[in-house]
Amino acid sequence: MKKGFRKDIPLYYRKGLIFFAHFGAILFSYLVSFLLRFEFSLPKDDSNAFYIGLIGLVITKPVVFWFFGLYRGLWAYASIDDLWKIIKANIMASMILIASVVILGGAGFPRSVFIIDFFLCTCLVGGLRFVSRLLKEGYYRNYDFHSKKVLIVGAGETGIMLLREYHRNPSMGRVIGFMDDDRVKLNAIVHGVKILGSRQDIPKISEKYEVDEIVIAMPLVRGDEMRNILSYCEKTPAKIKIAPQLNKILSGKLVIKPREVQPEDLLGRETVSIDLKGVSAYIKDKVVLVTGAGGSIGSEIARQIARFEPKEVILFDHHENFVYFLILEFKVKYPGIRIKTYIGDIRDVGLLKQIFSKNKPQVVFHAAAHKHVPLMEENPVAAAKNNIFGSRNLIYAANHYGAERFILISTDKAVNPSSVMGMSKRIAEMILQAKAKGSKTKFMAVRFGNVLGSSGSVVPLFKKQIAEGGPITITDPNVERYFMSVREAVMLVLQAGALGQGGELFILDMGEQIKVMEIAKNLIALSGLTVGKDIEIKIIGMRPGEKLSEELLLDKEKDQASKHEKIYTNQPQELDRALLGKRLKELKHLADMMNSLEVIKKMKEIIKEKE
Repeated sequence: MKKGFRKDIPLYYRKGLIFFAHFGAILFSYLVSFLLRFEFSLPKDDSNAFYIGLIGLVITKPVVFWFFGLYRGLWAYASIDDLWKIIKANIMASMILIASVVILGGAGFPRSVFIIDFFLCTCLVGGLRFVSRLLKEGYYRNYDFHSKKVLIVGAGETGIMLLREYHRNPSMGRVIGFMDDDRVKLNAIVHGVKILGSRQDIPKISEKYEVDEIVIAMPLVRGDEMRNILSYCEKTPAKIKIAPQLNKILSGKLVIKPREVQPEDLLGRETVSIDLKGVSAYIKDKVVLVTGAGGSIGSEIARQIARFEPKEVILFDHHENFVYFLILEFKVKYPGIRIKTYIGDIRDVGLLKQIFSKNKPQVVFHAAAHKHVPLMEENPVAAAKNNIFGSRNLIYAANHYGAERFILISTDKAVNPSSVMGMSKRIAEMILQAKAKGSKTKFMAVRFGNVLGSSGSVVPLFKKQIAEGGPITITDPNVERYFMSVREAVMLVLQAGALGQGGELFILDMGEQIKVMEIAKNLIALSGLTVGKDIEIKIIGMRPGEKLSEELLLDKEKDQASKHEKIYTNQPQELDRALLGKRLKELKHLADMMNSLEVIKKMKEIIKEKE
């Protein structure tokens, strides 16, 4: 009722009410100051001084308060800034009052009255504001003690802002405490909520207070720290959420509400910075071809390049459904971008000739590939035909038709490859580096780790297994991989296109590898389930071609690599192009003969030639 009443009061009436409230506080503090000074009785000898001060007060303080904008503030949102304004206004008003009293002939005016009046007036005017805010937020009146109990991890700025949101919206839940690793904060009270312990105490506190929801208010924490916090949270039956970044809240991009924890939060890593001008220089007003455009990487490349106003985007994939939905998305989000689609296979030389001769693409992003390691172990001929010779077709077409830039999407599995998929991608890199020498087209490759959420990542598989009730299958408890988000991967691709001069390999500094077992446990916890109780984790043994851990650079590449911010740049290698061509011809013949064992043997021979 009161809230609606306040909204209905016109602004000029509200200012009038504020003025009279301040005026009453000014008179009251002045009167009490005199009473305190003379022990609650006004001596007749000082009555003249009293009226002289009163006249100066009535003229001075309202004007000074208006000058400092104290009649314009909304009391329900009073802050420290408002209190500071009140203090400054009272200091100035007191100084002017002293001067006016002297001018009006009150030389014998009791000086202690000025000091008492300053403190009383500041407290009264400030108190009016903060009592109003207290009533507005209704810390005690609005609590529903039957609502869900919330525990906030992190008593920093984000956590405190989140607490205020819970106070303003009791339907979100009731915050029963903070958890923070800063020992100085232990047992401290923030806006009526106690800091109960550190992250190690999360299971104990959750059990004690029967916590329903844990909100992690540490959005900028590193990935290893986030996973460590989750390891304690997953020991409780509480649902786990995360608060958005404070800068995104302040910029208006996000509201101050906790959201579900995403797999990307487990990385906790800042995205690689990108030279926007450099990227725009090679994409704006250009015809851009994206192969594998329906996949997770290819579709994200298409979305990102749309920001740089290309002349036309050509979407090329053999999966028509994925391309269809991407076109629908473009029509809504990027209606000004010209789109052309081709449904086909990169092994189709005739189709490639048509695409390149008719459209003359100036920039090519090659994301099409067979990526599943176990499947390629069983189908090495398919890996050779698609990943090697399909890529070679594109590389040769880009060179022949004069494309300006060609960016190959590679993988960390191409380093000292133990799998068919890794070998096929490494040979594609070698073909690209061989063709880069002497070509006007700037060829470059980008190596990725596992992309969270991509079709070839373990995350979608784990999510599917969790949705089906388990078990989650892991090859070995010690298997670890590099992980990155789709956005990170694509930003690296775009940056590589701007940096490359021909033949380079670009690798993101992806930090430390993460155990796949840890990712599985975290995903189970984020689904509100318990390992062993709700979802089992089953160890199925290493599959052919798999390694316990991956690498990013060959030994010889480490010696040559330079680092650009968070990107490693490896310069082109010297390759025996004639020998590589001879070996590829032999591999092509074996693939056409469908001789799987010999295809694998020949791949190893080609890799060994250079590695």
